[in-house]
Order: sequence, then structure tokens, then C-alpha cells
Amino acid sequence: METSREDVGIVIRSAFLRKETQQKFSLFALIVFSIILIYVETIETKPLDYLRSFIKDTIYRGSVVVSSPSKGFKIVVSVIENHLNLFNKNIKLKKENAQLKEQIFDPDFLIFENKQLRQLLDEQVTSSTNLVSARVMLDKQSPYLNSFIINSGSNKEIKNGMAVLDGKNFVGRIVDVNFFSSRVLLVTDLNSKIPVSIEPSGHQAILSGRGTKEPTLEYLPKNHKVQSGNKVYTSGKEGIFTPGIPIGKVKIGAEKIFVSLFSDISQIVFININIGDKNN
Repeated sequence: METSREDVGIVIRSAFLRKETQQKFSLFALIVFSIILIYVETIETKPLDYLRSFIKDTIYRGSVVVSSPSKGFKIVVSVIENHLNLFNKNIKLKKENAQLKEQIFDPDFLIFENKQLRQLLDEQVTSSTNLVSARVMLDKQSPYLNSFIINSGSNKEIKNGMAVLDGKNFVGRIVDVNFFSSRVLLVTDLNSKIPVSIEPSGHQAILSGRGTKEPTLEYLPKNHKVQSGNKVYTSGKEGIFTPGIPIGKVKIGAEKIFVSLFSDISQIVFININIGDKNN
């Protein structure tokens, strides 16, 4: 007995209907699963906090391992480029070597360097804050998001909201802490809003990140006297950060007022976290 065309059509339509039902069920299951995950994220219990910290640490460490081949490829490319430009590199090194020899035999340079080192030593001794150093593991840079992943977390008493410094300069704040890693939201990130004070005018403003290397000043008074070259510091309003931490200098633009940061964020390898007052 031969199968008619109508029977074949019925079979095909039934198959498509079953497939569409399965897709709808899968979508519904994903939505329910997402709602459960969001709800679990809002629960503040030690077991869940430990689990979240373990998962994040695993992801961050895994990211370092995954990015290793890419870094290795970049190193290979860099080595090839160095070989191709060996002649120019050799000339440059000879010039730098001659300059270093001049500096070594220049007593004024040695005196100046000695003064700088003494000043740094005095600042460390007289500092009223506890600073914890950490290394940048991952540098998440994009047109909109700017953050670091560092290799220290709650194991070094780091907490959310702590100020992050490059030397003495403010570059961001801690926004996520795990056992052995933390995330730093940089002042250049779109989500960064920092209360600041501009000297010498004393005006208060908000330093707002915009995804580029120069954040902007917002909420200044209408008749402000801010000029290019004025220095910008943390204001300490609402007790968020210690007041007086240097950030950068004002640069007047055509439509906005920018801040040129004292630190080049793209060159940062080590950072300091201000974990509190020594006298507390």
C-alpha cells in the first residue's frame, strides 16, 4: 500500500509543530532559570557568598590561563619585529648607553636622585594610612568599560569602596571583592562618578568617566572660575574617600571640561589600596 501525499504532508507538519513546542519550552526554561539566578544573587548568606567568590576566582584565574596563548603570540610577534629592526634598536641602545654614562658621572643628577629617594622614604614613614600593594592580573579596556582585576582580595583585608592609587594618585575604587582577587573600577569607566574638589577655586564637582582616558567635570556652579591647569583632588564628601588625594589637572575643551589624569592608566602594573587609617 503506497503512502499518499497528504499523509506525508501531515507527518511533516506534525514534526514542525513538535519542534516549535520544544523551542517554546526551552525558551521558557531559560527564562525561569535566569530568574532563579537573579534571585539567588540577591541572597546574602555565607555559603552563597563563598560559592560566588569561588566561582569568580575560578573565572578570573581561568581568564589568565585562556589569555596565555594570545600573550604568547604577541611575544613571538614582538621578537620577530625586534629582529627586523635590529639595526635601529642597536643605534638607539648606543645613544641611551651614552646618556646613561653621562648621568652616572653627573653629580647634580645623583644629588637630585638622592633627594627624591629621601623624600619617598619620609612619605612612607609619615603616612597615616595603610597601603596594600597588588598586581594587575587582567586589564579590561573597552570603549565603554575600564577596570582592572588584581591578585588580592579579602585575604588582604580589601573591601568594596576602598580607594585605589597609582603611587599617590587616585585611579579608581574597589567594586567587587573575592578571596584572592578583586575588581577595580577606574575613573575613566562610564559608571564611575567621584566627588572632587578643584584648587585653587575650591569648587566642588563630580568627576564622570566617559570611556576615554580623560574624564569630565560635571555639576559645576554656573559662574565657576575653573581654569586649565587647576588641580583636581578627591573631596572626601559623604566619607567615600580620604580628601585631598590627587587625581589630575583641568583641561578646558570646546564644550566640556576635561581632567588630564596624573597617572597613565594604560601603563599601570602595580597599584596600592588604601585600607584605612593606622590610628583607627
